[in-house]
Amino acid sequence: MADLLSDDEIDAQLPDGWEREDDEIVRTYEFDDYLQGVSFAQDVGEVAEEQFHHPEIRIRYEEVEVRLTSHEEGGITDADIEMAELCDEAYGG
Repeated sequence: MADLLSDDEIDAQLPDGWEREDDEIVRTYEFDDYLQGVSFAQDVGEVAEEQFHHPEIRIRYEEVEVRLTSHEEGGITDADIEMAELCDEAYGG
């Protein structure tokens, strides 16, 4: 099990573009059309399955919102930060 990060650790490690909302970290990715967002959500789902760390993913017309938290630990851990970085890689790659 991962340890919860302190507020200072979260602030220091939170990737650009991500925001903290209570016990979650959140980012909204923008796309030119719906199917690009769907494809991105599929990519994130595959990475999440490999990491065994599953985000909440909301697909909208030209954007996809990703929310991460470690439910078992009750907040934000290194696993969430790592998954956020992997989501960013999927978006950029």
